[in-house]
Amino acid sequence: MAKKKNDDSTVTSVTVSTEPELAESQEKPSKKPKRQLKAAPVTLREQSEQAQAKSAKPKARTRAGRILSAPFRFIGRIFRPLGKFKFFRIIGYIFAPPYIRSAFKELRLVTWPDRTKTRQLTFAVIIFSLIFGVLAALVDYGLDKVFRSIILKQ
Repeated sequence: MAKKKNDDSTVTSVTVSTEPELAESQEKPSKKPKRQLKAAPVTLREQSEQAQAKSAKPKARTRAGRILSAPFRFIGRIFRPLGKFKFFRIIGYIFAPPYIRSAFKELRLVTWPDRTKTRQLTFAVIIFSLIFGVLAALVDYGLDKVFRSIILKQ
C-alpha cells in the first residue's frame, strides 16, 4: 500500500496491484450472453427496394406476350436507324408530346403485383363494389318510400 499526498495536504491511500491476473480473476468468471433483439419490422421503403431488386432481373416472357409483341419489335428494328437523323427525332417529339413520353418512363418504374396478389385485390374490389351497390340501392329504396309517403301522401 502506497500513500500519496494531494495538493490540499490530505493523505490518501492507493492500492497498487502488481499482478494483473489477480485483478482479472476477481471478476465474475462467466458472463451471460446478451439478449438478442427481435428483427425490426420491414419498412415500406425496404419492401420497395426489395421489389425493385427483384424487378431488375429479366423476366421470362410468356409465349403469348412474345407473339403479341413480335410485330412491334419488327417495326422498331426497321425504324431504329432513322433515329440518328434530326428530322425524324423532331417528328417523334411532335407525335409524342412530353406528357406521353414521361408517362411511359413512369410506367417502366412501376412495380407490378404478381398474379396471386392481382387476383386477391380484384376479388376485394368486386366484393366491395357489390356491398356498396346493395347499400346504395337500399338507401335509395328507403328514401323513395319516405318521400312518396310524405310528399304524395299515398
